[in-house]
Amino acid sequence: MFTWRSYVILAVALGFLVTLYRTYIPPPHLWPTHPVEEAEFDVPDRNVDWAARANAVKQAFAHAYHGYEAYAFPEDELLPLTNSSEMKFNGWGVTVFDSLDTMILMGFDEEFKRALDLVKKTKFVRKMDEYAPFFETVIRYLGGLMSAYALSKEPVLLEKADELARVLSPVFNTETGFPYYAVNPISGSIRGPDFGILAEIASFQLEYTAVAQASKKKEYYEKVARVNAALATGNLTSTGGMFPKSWSLKTGQVYDQELSVGAAADSAHEYTLKQYLLTGRTDKASLELYLKLTTFVINNLLYLSPTRHMLYVTSLHVTHGSPSGVLEHLSCFFPGLLALGAHLLPLDDLSSLGIDYLGLAANLSSRDREGYTILSKYNLRKLHMWAAKGLTETCYLTYADQPSGLGPEEILFVSGGVRWMKVMEQWRERGGRGPIPGLGKKEPVVIPSYDSETQYKKHVQMDYWVRTGAYLLRPETVESLYLLWRTTGEYRWRDYAWRIFESIEKYTKTESGYASVKIEGNGNVVKENEMPSFFLAETLKYLYLAFVDRDPIDLEKWVFNTEAHPLPVFEWTAEEKSLFGIP
Repeated sequence: MFTWRSYVILAVALGFLVTLYRTYIPPPHLWPTHPVEEAEFDVPDRNVDWAARANAVKQAFAHAYHGYEAYAFPEDELLPLTNSSEMKFNGWGVTVFDSLDTMILMGFDEEFKRALDLVKKTKFVRKMDEYAPFFETVIRYLGGLMSAYALSKEPVLLEKADELARVLSPVFNTETGFPYYAVNPISGSIRGPDFGILAEIASFQLEYTAVAQASKKKEYYEKVARVNAALATGNLTSTGGMFPKSWSLKTGQVYDQELSVGAAADSAHEYTLKQYLLTGRTDKASLELYLKLTTFVINNLLYLSPTRHMLYVTSLHVTHGSPSGVLEHLSCFFPGLLALGAHLLPLDDLSSLGIDYLGLAANLSSRDREGYTILSKYNLRKLHMWAAKGLTETCYLTYADQPSGLGPEEILFVSGGVRWMKVMEQWRERGGRGPIPGLGKKEPVVIPSYDSETQYKKHVQMDYWVRTGAYLLRPETVESLYLLWRTTGEYRWRDYAWRIFESIEKYTKTESGYASVKIEGNGNVVKENEMPSFFLAETLKYLYLAFVDRDPIDLEKWVFNTEAHPLPVFEWTAEEKSLFGIP
């Protein structure tokens, strides 16, 4: 006769068998004779109405933008808890400029007409003691104007873009051409330290190139060419060919040796590939910088966690020599970039572009040259896409693991992680059969709260601690989900994006818009009084584009800037090459 102890023993035994089944890895002789990718098991749900889901995102945009119009227009951003406004980026109405192309893509014609009236009346001025931050002004205002111009052909948008680029350009008055942090658009006086944050000095090339090409004004392209030349000639031997976070504006050389694809660096790395794509794939120097970046990251910054084998990208200070173990939400754009490159570049045939892959490492250390040799043994296109898939799965898991379904700002992985390429080499030497390390769908491990006791009990199972429990309406993960869906056609990325949108609707929606949230130690979600303009420019746009059946943005013909403003790909004409001095 069964006693209660018998039932306990039986339950424990069954739990053990289930765990064993889920984690069992067959011996090599039973492995498939080819690499196993999760796409082989990707089965779409034919009952999903994706048009209805796209429409739900449209309604979310309408709710947010109409709330901004009602309570914050024409100031910069809505404060969604107090139904008031905030002047955050120059006071010119950044939410309007940042939302222009989203309105066009979603078909909000009346809202676009009202926004266009504001754009026409905007004067790009500030008080004499106030300064416009160059980076944020370029990616939000200038990028928004040029994208909306490309989509609508409204002449006033190009006129205002030209005007804005002109009043911002004194920021380049440095010995090296690297821009200072900020400029007064009336006096032209500049402000900032003599060292520049990488993202702030090297994330304007797409926007200025677009303005130069459309306006036929040489001075804008000269700014791009000078900064790109300075970046290309920087001494990167000690950093393995990857751009560090800080640069001297006086000497044009690196200022530190901290390497990351996250905060203070992200968009500059992004623009190496995208500048190449924007200019009709003719800017070979930018492509080579992208290849150096991705080679270093794949060799040195990608790790597998010890228990769940989550593939993550972290940061490294060369002097210290050990990875930080931190994964930033901002870094979750990177897998989308890898997927875009794998989709559009002949990475498995770089010689067709006149690129000697091993030759790119000629000026690097023997250790870094060995990294190029290792990667040359792989089909580089497949390797980049595998990395993209594994990293995107991890970025999504950071959402799915949370009770709210919203991803934290930062997590810290536990010690014991192993470099991905070390494990990949072991896999390759075994014949490259069976599961690819770090890939595959993983089940969430949901924690009920963020308090230290609960996290201590769960962190071994989860492989990480939540370092900063906040969701700031950021777009990076849904950006990568969108790009993975469009480049692979695998439905799980689309499904993941919908789950995130459901959580956004449930936890961040307010009477007038949407709010960033903070996750308290007990797991409670607390709304913060802010709705960043990038929520309308990026987060909702990428979600919408992931759900529409016919994407209006052909990745072969458009390039997104770092604020999700699509710019049209072009080829320089003979006249433009002569005018701008392009070989």
